[in-house]
Amino acid sequence: MAFQKENLDLILVPSGLLIMFGYHLFLLYRYIRLPHTTAIGFENNDTKAWIERVMKDETQSSIPLTVISSNISAATYLATVSLTLSSLIGTWIQSNATVFQSTLIYGDTRSSTMTLKYISLLVCFLLAFSCFVHSTRKFIHSNYLISMPKSNIPIHYVEVPVIRGNEFWQLGLRALYFALDLLMWFFGPIPMFLSSVFMVLLLLSLDFNSTPIHHYGPIPFPHWKENKNVAAKEDEMVATVVNRAGANAVLAAAAAGSLDVAAAGW
Repeated sequence: MAFQKENLDLILVPSGLLIMFGYHLFLLYRYIRLPHTTAIGFENNDTKAWIERVMKDETQSSIPLTVISSNISAATYLATVSLTLSSLIGTWIQSNATVFQSTLIYGDTRSSTMTLKYISLLVCFLLAFSCFVHSTRKFIHSNYLISMPKSNIPIHYVEVPVIRGNEFWQLGLRALYFALDLLMWFFGPIPMFLSSVFMVLLLLSLDFNSTPIHHYGPIPFPHWKENKNVAAKEDEMVATVVNRAGANAVLAAAAAGSLDVAAAGW
């Protein structure tokens, strides 16, 4: 039996997806066991140090709110893009487009296979939309905690939603990577497989970290508080000296008065 081009999808497409899934499982293992060797763990270390400092400096409360708002805007934008692309794919399915069923595409172009391609791509975009929405929800929750006035919230309570928001952001990006990989499948199984290999090689240089993690030391005492305490101590010392001088003057006056009384009686 001769090898047909439709059978090429059964070999290259699962192989490409297996390469992508295997890489991300390896990345997940390194992130859980050795977080300092991944770019995500490296960024989380800096994020925790940043949260610890902004929570202890009440004079700079507007800066963390601006940073969190920027993350919310980015996540909302990507969620909107994912939902828009999902709607476009749904419209494309209903229009029964035959653009990718040309004989120039070397692979399976049957209607059942095309439907599978559309559904797979749609699932990836919907998954990305869901992850970006959850990322926005976590960032908004951390925004409430940071902006709460005169609160005694533990720093860990703020770290958790910010880190979770970053993790959902990463999951949304991974879903978009898979969507790009599946999009190449419309041009045939060979471009899809080559895209998987190239993307894994590219992500290997982006997801792993070789820079040692910086261990942040204790938070330095703010200069304005130090100056304030020094001024308060100086005022206290001056007041003490003045009080002692006043007391000595009173004692001296009292002693002089008693001597005058004694001399008059003599």
